[in-house]
Amino acid sequence: MRSVDKAAFVSLDAAAGLFRDAIDDLFASLPWYRIVLTHGMTDATVARFFQTGSALFPMQLTDRGRGFSSLTTPYTCRWRPLADEQRAFTDFARACRAWPVARLDALPNDWPHRAACIAAANDSGMAVRQFDHFGNWYEDVRGQTWASYLAARPGHLREMLRRKLRHDYAFDLVADSAHLEAGIAAFESVYQRSWKKPEPFPRFNAALMRAMAPLGLLRLGILRIGDATAAAQIWVVERDRATLLKLAHDESFKSASPGTVLTALMLQRLIDEEHVPEIDFGRGDDRYKSAWARQRRQRIGLVFANPGHPRGMAFLSRHALGRVRRALGR
Repeated sequence: MRSVDKAAFVSLDAAAGLFRDAIDDLFASLPWYRIVLTHGMTDATVARFFQTGSALFPMQLTDRGRGFSSLTTPYTCRWRPLADEQRAFTDFARACRAWPVARLDALPNDWPHRAACIAAANDSGMAVRQFDHFGNWYEDVRGQTWASYLAARPGHLREMLRRKLRHDYAFDLVADSAHLEAGIAAFESVYQRSWKKPEPFPRFNAALMRAMAPLGLLRLGILRIGDATAAAQIWVVERDRATLLKLAHDESFKSASPGTVLTALMLQRLIDEEHVPEIDFGRGDDRYKSAWARQRRQRIGLVFANPGHPRGMAFLSRHALGRVRRALGR
């Protein structure tokens, strides 16, 4: 393990007591990382949990051990170290010097320890570069009803729902282990018939639903037209938000707008019956999201480059050249 003390890396089970409760922060919880390790990693990546005191940095080795990055996946909506004290970031930054480049991504732009993390990296001799990773659309719905929320949506969306909700739809919600396997089968069936590309990790979604249902976090919405599943969505409900993780609809029912209808039915339940504080549309700036949510926050990444290593210097040179090209383009 390079020049890093092997004792600094612990197993998932050894670090179990350092994770957050899933209902408080799913993406910093033990159940989430169990799913990632079993169903969300390639054979070329290896998980490495860096522990210093009571702080934990979920990381992974990439590029045959030559790269060091945060343990994130295409399904991760946010990532953060489980650390609060400056000393933890100092220890972590020193460990990062064993690699030419270390990358942290999916970080909230308003992460309160960003400055401390960057300062620790600079103090250890690393050069830090920040980048925009992906957008996250959301809306605070505390104190709202479905009617008041809908009234604030764009007129074209309200008119579409007025017309489409007259159709004969069947709406089912799976929120626990009862009927879970049938719900998973319905989701995977409609996903295969959708416009979506094949999943990079085909077993991840089913594993996630099976793990979230017993915890009370799963909200799997199924919309049927006749006997056919026309749309399906996976939401998780944490203490502070409801997050849309995956959605799909059957293109043969496109004229009935099943995806839009299902989103409306899910939000009506989440707002009126569950009184969620926030609705969150997960990763990315897909065009439909701005109709449902008016607020956007940035997820960022930090790259620590070791200027004393040829690959670290090469990264810094490429980054500087890219900035020059963008400036000239403007």
